[in-house]
Amino acid sequence: MKYQVPQFIEVEDKIFGPFTFKQFIYLAGGGGVCLIAYKLMPLFWAILVITPAVLVSMMLAFYRPNNRPAIQMLESAFNFFIANKLYIWRRLDKKPSKKIESMVPISASVLVPKISESKLKDLAWSLDINETIFSRESKKLETRQNN
Repeated sequence: MKYQVPQFIEVEDKIFGPFTFKQFIYLAGGGGVCLIAYKLMPLFWAILVITPAVLVSMMLAFYRPNNRPAIQMLESAFNFFIANKLYIWRRLDKKPSKKIESMVPISASVLVPKISESKLKDLAWSLDINETIFSRESKKLETRQNN
């Protein structure tokens, strides 16, 4: 049996003319707030309410920062301002600069610095270096065998 695979599933359908359902709801809500403010308030105060309402409804309907809906940006901003924050200050000690004397040659082309802060770091460093050395040597052997 043949099945038709849906395409363009990330694109929302245009339901109300050139607007999607979400865009229509945002614009209708903004228009409703503007209408209520115009009818119930004096003109000066209504303009102070209408201007932000129009800007927010237009932003929600059309603006997509980082290709995400603006409502997600507003939700993230709200959660950031409401959530508890923990600020920790930790003084970092200055590390001595690496010198050639502190390097130990493993082979002719690789220099490994002496690290004595902890055995775990030494072990991780040696594993990383040995892995790269052996991968280079295995590549050399493969090219010699192929020739």
